Amino acid sequence: MELIYTGKTKDVFKLENELFLLKFKDDVTGENGVFDPGANTVGLTIDGAGLAGLKLTSFFYSKLNGLDVPTHYVDANFDEQTMTVKPATVFGKGLEVICRFKAVGSFLRRYGAYVQEGQDLDAFVEVTIKDDDRLDPPISEDALAMLNLLTHEEYAILKERTIEISKFVGAELAKKGLTLYDIKLEFGRDAKTNEIILIDEISGGNMRAYKDGTYIEPLELEQIMLAK
Repeated sequence: MELIYTGKTKDVFKLENELFLLKFKDDVTGENGVFDPGANTVGLTIDGAGLAGLKLTSFFYSKLNGLDVPTHYVDANFDEQTMTVKPATVFGKGLEVICRFKAVGSFLRRYGAYVQEGQDLDAFVEVTIKDDDRLDPPISEDALAMLNLLTHEEYAILKERTIEISKFVGAELAKKGLTLYDIKLEFGRDAKTNEIILIDEISGGNMRAYKDGTYIEPLELEQIMLAK
């Protein structure tokens, strides 16, 4: 295997069969030792976070693949804490797509003069640029098109799939009595077909889930969701 990228929460290896391997770490994003899925730096290390994230990601991706939602997921190896994926190219240097159902996190910090904490949002979608130095700034549809990162047609697909996937995840959480407040997704272009596909992970590390108004930590979320 060839190590081609070291990320905050995962390392990426290139395999000989044209597929890629994601190695999940126990590092999670946050600031000052406090977990925050919206942060752009590693804030702390939580024992077991990598495996929990992988198991939950495999759970959601397997279901999405079964629904014919285009993703990069092939399979997972829990013993090795790895996930095999199809190759994909990112938009520019990478985008993150957030779907918000409640006003919390950076949305509340930005627009707190106009919204109350926890206020309902109608699957509000926003896109940010992956740029640590500039604190992952939000970017508009017009700016994405102007900078040749996404066409307007591709943005429409991205937004539609973000809402579809986020509502699916929210419905799965609701089966366990949980409420999805927001979720951060990533997409890319399939390296062979150029189709827009879901990439990266779907885990407690990139969403905020609550039960009866109490935030559920990533490891507890995995235990609740995968309990028989």
